[in-house]
Amino acid sequence: MAAEFRATHRHARITPRKARRVIELIRGMSAGAALDALGNDNHRASFYIRKVLASAVANALQDENVKANRLVVAKAFINQGPLLMGRMRFRPASMGRAAPYKRVTCHIHVHVADPGAQSGPGAQSAREQES
Repeated sequence: MAAEFRATHRHARITPRKARRVIELIRGMSAGAALDALGNDNHRASFYIRKVLASAVANALQDENVKANRLVVAKAFINQGPLLMGRMRFRPASMGRAAPYKRVTCHIHVHVADPGAQSGPGAQSAREQES
């Protein structure tokens, strides 16, 4: 059974449509290659997604059975978040009217997995196996 670790950025101030374009690039890649790809990407969403991916990798490395070079991006998805301040906003329009617009947010979820690591209650650490 593969060990899976996750990280989330909630209420990210970017539209889900723009963030989904970037997250599709890293889905299924190894974690190191995905971090490199996001570091070289010029989209604004790549900054947010790279931080979430780095956090997921850091969460995974807390387990001593996990190797950094075996980590892969198991799941990566974007969900719609609430409107900023909970409502629509207005800006001036022509002929003295008010035009509504939305300040949209999204939730970024990244799951990394180590297919070679054993997880769960029956998993033993390397120190326990040696003794």
